[in-house]
Amino acid sequence: MVAAEALAGLALAMGLYALLYYNFIKGASCKNETSLRGKTVLITGANTGIGKTTALDLARRGARVILACRDRGRGESAAYDIRRESGNNEVLFMSLDLASFKSVRAFATAFLRSEPRLDILINNAGVGFGSRSEDGFNLAFQVNHLSHFLLTHLLLERMKQCAPSRVVVVASSGHERGKIDFQNIHKPVDGQMAGLHSYCNSKLANMLYTRELANRLEGTNITCYAVHPGLVKSDIFRHIPVWLKPLFLPILWLFSRDTINGAQTSIYCATQEGIEKYSGRYFANCSLQDPKPHAQDDAVAKKLWEVSERMVGLAN
Repeated sequence: MVAAEALAGLALAMGLYALLYYNFIKGASCKNETSLRGKTVLITGANTGIGKTTALDLARRGARVILACRDRGRGESAAYDIRRESGNNEVLFMSLDLASFKSVRAFATAFLRSEPRLDILINNAGVGFGSRSEDGFNLAFQVNHLSHFLLTHLLLERMKQCAPSRVVVVASSGHERGKIDFQNIHKPVDGQMAGLHSYCNSKLANMLYTRELANRLEGTNITCYAVHPGLVKSDIFRHIPVWLKPLFLPILWLFSRDTINGAQTSIYCATQEGIEKYSGRYFANCSLQDPKPHAQDDAVAKKLWEVSERMVGLAN
């Protein structure tokens, strides 16, 4: 009797979880079949997680895909996997360390020398925790925002030559808890809570950057979109302390989506026809969303752009 009740309870719990997963966790799918033959796509952090899954989907659509990753071994392995699974031999690894402005500039020089096209740039790489970058900045702020800001700037002329083209910025709903404090946002921090706040701040910077980029690209036929992938089982939280993992990882496993579902909005914004009028806007679950008001502040977005230019060495 007790065993039967236990089985019934387990069946009910599994049914409720399935209902929760498919209605609230899994997310929407990108259903278009847009071909990318003749197009070149660059994806940062594409050796793992949603970046790798996005790269595989776009390779299957016929694109030439460049995986821009820090770890050569993992990057080349990912490129091999994607070539094998997609049947597309135009999938290549290039070395890029977003914790170093020197690496970003070297990458851009090498890319422009070797690649005549850039049709889609997906600023996907990110870190959830960390303290200090090679350049002395807050690691999350540099990797998630500043280095992508610099990379996009260095490649924009090539994208203009290939227009219509697109920039996709992987942001997060974490922007809702972010704050742009121009006195401190770039400074390294210690401690897990401070690190989490830095992550949220960097994701708010992603949102505001995308908004300002759209304003500055108006009339160029380059469009840009910020996307929220959802809570995803990925490597972004690999730096959380060992003691926290037994508490955090089971919750992550239960209430997060896999990388296939997490990649869908990035794929959608890279390939969906007819969304050009929404340049600068925010997408989640393959649909247009309205972010919090502080992520729509054009004055702060403009100032963030100017501050970012100075930090990466682009200001006159």
